[in-house]
Amino acid sequence: MANNGEVLAADQEPESVSNKPEAEEEEEVTEKVFNDAVHGAISLHPLCVKVVDTPQFQRLRFLKQVGTAYFVYPAAAQNRFEHCLGVCHLAGLLVQALQARQPSLGITKKDVLCVQLAGLCHDLGHGPFSHLWECFVKEVKPEKGWRHEEASIKMFDHLIERNNLEDEFRRYKLDDRDIIFIKELIGRPYKASFGDWPYKGRPREKAFLYEIVSNKRSGIDVDKWEYIVRDSHSLGIKVTFDYLRLIKFSRVINVEGEGPQICVRDKECVNLYDMFHARRILHRTAYQHRVTKTVDTMFIDAFLHADKHVKFRGDDGKKYCLSDACDNMSAYTLLNDSVIHLILLAEGEHPDLLKAKQIIENVLSRKLYIYVGHTQPTTNDISHEDLLRSLEKNIPKGSSLTLDKLDIQEVRLNYGMGSQNPIEHVRFYSKSAPNTAKVLRKEEVSAMLPQSFQEVMFRLVCKSFDENIFLEAQKLFMAACTELQMKEPSMDSWPSHLTPVKRNTSNNSQQTANGSRPLNRSAVTSLTFETL
Repeated sequence: MANNGEVLAADQEPESVSNKPEAEEEEEVTEKVFNDAVHGAISLHPLCVKVVDTPQFQRLRFLKQVGTAYFVYPAAAQNRFEHCLGVCHLAGLLVQALQARQPSLGITKKDVLCVQLAGLCHDLGHGPFSHLWECFVKEVKPEKGWRHEEASIKMFDHLIERNNLEDEFRRYKLDDRDIIFIKELIGRPYKASFGDWPYKGRPREKAFLYEIVSNKRSGIDVDKWEYIVRDSHSLGIKVTFDYLRLIKFSRVINVEGEGPQICVRDKECVNLYDMFHARRILHRTAYQHRVTKTVDTMFIDAFLHADKHVKFRGDDGKKYCLSDACDNMSAYTLLNDSVIHLILLAEGEHPDLLKAKQIIENVLSRKLYIYVGHTQPTTNDISHEDLLRSLEKNIPKGSSLTLDKLDIQEVRLNYGMGSQNPIEHVRFYSKSAPNTAKVLRKEEVSAMLPQSFQEVMFRLVCKSFDENIFLEAQKLFMAACTELQMKEPSMDSWPSHLTPVKRNTSNNSQQTANGSRPLNRSAVTSLTFETL
């Protein structure tokens, strides 16, 4: 590996200030202090405060950070607002640590402020219940290819324009190129070739700045650190990784064939594995909890039914339906988690609107879609579509069970890069060779690390509250799993709080009319609330 001859170990003295770029013009700045439940007292630059004090940013107060997991964990009431403040804070800590440790990198005050602003504004484009809205738009209008990162960039432009902040940006010497840089940090491409530098905000020599807020190379960034720490705090789930040590031992090295990137001290490798393990735990116990995913499904169904019946007026005078509100930032500013109450209050007797109201009322009264069971594929080539086709093929003729009464939840638990080990995309340095970047294979770290980095699970949910349909769904699920040679599904029992269907007791025979034996209810395994 090539090195730049400038990188020192974290416990060595900083580089000589003689290598610093020409001094920037000093301007006294009075920062505002916020008391945060996770990070303690944090300070924000005055320009960041100007951004916070806008309707577009204040909207984040009304978007749940963990979406519908709040319906499972009552204390998980944190919002995107405080998360974005935290990301701004951590982004500042990391970039300022690199600035102080390696002055020859040429990190300027403008660079620091741009990185902080990107951390502050990276989630401006989220919709109601965070990632759930992305799933809704994708389902109703897949041709949009809508992503919240792109909406964040549009909302950032809209925020500056509507609040006349251009002069404030110029006051702190941020020009059009800096604004482009901020937007690139928020929604940068997933891959950038080493040949042609794709960015306009900063040159290749400062490529490492693009890894602080959103790191597409390894997934190690301050956004992930912040949500893991904040969400685990509110969910009551203990995590062991220490982001302060990662900041302490982060260095920039010019990696051969890849350019300058943020590298980590080799002894912190286990800390990084702890970080990705914490992410997996949060997904398993909260973000993809079976009740969380079921409420997701119900809200998406409600939004699909109410799509054309709840509208928001944009700054062009037009009214936008739910799925189109993200096309106009003025309309989108009005859209937040309160949309479920707007649906409940909407006037009209259209069947779709009434259906949407009924679904939301069912969620609020805890009458959720019924969990049928779950299974795991035995090979990696079985997809959601394969299971859907098998279910459709095995529905008996004349059955009251139809596909629209079922929902398949595909759960993927991993370290953020599918079946890959993200640590293999990280470069490390040692105390004895601080100028050389290297790869650490997991075999070099510990023999107790995971052998596989992804597990896939399929869950089946029944949208009908008819017990006979539920029992048919269980038989259908069993048949599909057998056909696709998946693991034998673990089935749940009919919920005790729902009224059972009256059965014909005149015939004591154990056979049904078509000669098949009924499902052996005693053999059905009941899943506890914490199992998934």
